[in-house]
Amino acid sequence: MQLDERIRAPSTQRSPDKNGTRAMAATVLLADGLHFEGKAIGVDAIAGGELVFTTAMTGYQEALTDPSYRGQLLLFTYPLIGNYGVLPVRSQSAAVHPGGVLCSHLSPSWAGQSGLAAWLTSARVPLVYDVDTRAIALHTRRHGSMAAAVAVHLSHTAPDRVLMEAALVSCAYDETDYVSEVTPWHPAIHGQGTRTIALLDCGAKRQMIRELVQRHMRVIVLPASTSASAILALAPHAVVISNGPGNPAAVEYIVETIRHLWDRVPLFGICLGHQLVALAAGATTLKLPFGHRGANHPVMDVRSGRAFISTQNHGYAVDSDSLPDDLLVSHRNLHDGTVEGLRHRTLPIRSLQFHPEGAPGPADGAHAFDEWLADLPRCAA
Repeated sequence: MQLDERIRAPSTQRSPDKNGTRAMAATVLLADGLHFEGKAIGVDAIAGGELVFTTAMTGYQEALTDPSYRGQLLLFTYPLIGNYGVLPVRSQSAAVHPGGVLCSHLSPSWAGQSGLAAWLTSARVPLVYDVDTRAIALHTRRHGSMAAAVAVHLSHTAPDRVLMEAALVSCAYDETDYVSEVTPWHPAIHGQGTRTIALLDCGAKRQMIRELVQRHMRVIVLPASTSASAILALAPHAVVISNGPGNPAAVEYIVETIRHLWDRVPLFGICLGHQLVALAAGATTLKLPFGHRGANHPVMDVRSGRAFISTQNHGYAVDSDSLPDDLLVSHRNLHDGTVEGLRHRTLPIRSLQFHPEGAPGPADGAHAFDEWLADLPRCAA
């Protein structure tokens, strides 16, 4: 793959520093050869990954710390990013997971607050701004998510062509097991409730754990590689399979674990966990053209007909035509009709493609936790 020959050193001068960080030039190169110029915050670097976009208007810190964005470059379509700074309480994990960040306008934070630019610089994640995010998002919608490379460089120099090409070639998002990069090494216990939930952490957001603890659960967070026998030895009332990054087909070892748990304990899958539950039942998944990412996706409860707004972050979906007879579709996406939830006919097994915990986004879907937990005493009996 050859870098578009039209890429040249930007003619613009270096921008003023924002929140005490050094501003540089940036080049964004897509796998199909299209490229864009912008400005950047950070050190000279080149980052590669699958380029995706989110339509959420707020919650940039929650999105950036969501482990589900591992291996990707995240573009914000909302034009105003950074205006309320960053606070530790908003983080959904201990790290920034996208390999690079793109936004239209970078706003300085309020006086006395930690700024987004400085925060990303400390995490060594390049931040590109003053780039045509609308054009990139429209191109992605028309041609699908694809590999991309971001180069941060001095304003009077051109990016390193060889390294950008290498970043594109090395992007193997669909084949990589990113769950192994974000799952915890050791178990951890949260809450002191009377019922125990084993959470298989494929990249869980902190808010998911909070929602369970607030409902008086004792949550045992487990590495994604934990065996079924080790999970059952804990005698949990139920098992939650969390959200996480990457292609569900790349983590067959988790699918196998779910199969061994299938009729022995209640199961609840969320996002990636939803897809893994479907795979364990014998269904298949497919890749969406550009995914669902944002805090404004309408979902309908098939049984009640009730519609609500949900937070979503996924690039794959369950193929409804592949579902076995004992798995019913419980929720549908009102944009494209894709599967947003599953319910087993006879077993205490449920799953949701959207994020009932929000973070960022609305709490409209939080009732799903209550409905599932209300069934646990009967299901576990």
